[in-house]
Amino acid sequence: MRQRSLIAITAALAAGALTLTACGSRDSGDKGSSGNGGTTVTIGVDAPLTGDLSAMGLGIKNSADLAVKNANKQNYVKGITFKIEALDDQKQPSQGQQNATKLVADSNVLGVVGPLNSSVAESMQKVFDDAKLVEVSPANTGPALTQGADWQTKKVRPYKSYFRTATTDAIQGPFAAQYVYNDAKKKKVFVIDDKKTYGAGLAGTFTEEFKKLGGTVVGTEHINPDTTDFSAVATKVKNSGADVVYYGGEYPQAGPLSKQIKAAGAKIPLVGGDGINDATYGKLAGPEATGDLATSVGAPVESLPSAKQFVADYKAAGYKDEYSAYGGYSYDSAWAIIEAVKKVIEDNGGKLPSDARAKVTAAMQNVSFDGVTGKVSFDEFGDATNKQLTVYAVKNGAFTAVKSGTFTG
Repeated sequence: MRQRSLIAITAALAAGALTLTACGSRDSGDKGSSGNGGTTVTIGVDAPLTGDLSAMGLGIKNSADLAVKNANKQNYVKGITFKIEALDDQKQPSQGQQNATKLVADSNVLGVVGPLNSSVAESMQKVFDDAKLVEVSPANTGPALTQGADWQTKKVRPYKSYFRTATTDAIQGPFAAQYVYNDAKKKKVFVIDDKKTYGAGLAGTFTEEFKKLGGTVVGTEHINPDTTDFSAVATKVKNSGADVVYYGGEYPQAGPLSKQIKAAGAKIPLVGGDGINDATYGKLAGPEATGDLATSVGAPVESLPSAKQFVADYKAAGYKDEYSAYGGYSYDSAWAIIEAVKKVIEDNGGKLPSDARAKVTAAMQNVSFDGVTGKVSFDEFGDATNKQLTVYAVKNGAFTAVKSGTFTG
């Protein structure tokens, strides 16, 4: 996915600015008039807004919306009113590709925030790149998205229009392995994944580092993410003698998996990545999930002194859903697009050029600002320069931060 010490929040957020819809004539940049003499620029959002990952998806959408409201209230880009167009990908690559095509067809769209899932991103990248439409994901962690399929031996950036504010599984998996082996003192792991791009990739990078440290993989298994009956694999875990389970996947499956492993008699922790780091996990895993672990990008915003404004303003905006694991990263993804648009307009005498999409994509490479998640900037692959992560443990039914740092390889 989400194809993660730490970060300072300096952006002051606000809510309540009116978002104006496009109407009237087209300017030289083929953008819609906002009706107030200015121009409307649309920022697309793609995420799972329904279904079992909607807690994370709605947090992404709402946080991008908050960034847009803040920019409009500040009149941050003179003459520009921003709005969002949020589309539901249902965590399905085929739907994500359809959404990408729809966003490309709207000439007012100059950037897209999302998606959540690395597998969905794979289906969208070429569509956006062909249209020179910039895409900034707050949650994708699959290394191949920015560094190519052979990233472990030769890094080649496949698409110049793709960026992300979250760090990758090339760092997250090994970071988790170091914590499990060195801090938690677990030496025998049973590795499970859901066969999807995010889960399998994360499990792979964890496994490689765990073995390098001296740990033993006592078993591996793949599960069907469309079911919640994991009794067979739970029995295999019990019989393996593992003292820890690593799961590459997401919370709708991880919670029941943890519960069933413990019910089978293996009273050992389940460890996962950012895909399980959601409040719903504790509800699904039950009371015996205490001690289960998850890694995630950055640090919880609630733990940062400068996060108070973000938390307060998100609440004041009246969103009924939590900002969840990627709220801060989604806000920063949207703000990066806003910064790129501002740069392009300033370089063009205060107006959008006719090739605005291409210029916004080019400007994104040099975007740098103090955001919700700390310093936001991108390396030569489009990856976030912020490489810090946090380990969380389940206590009293909820994930609580226990250690922050960076992977030392």
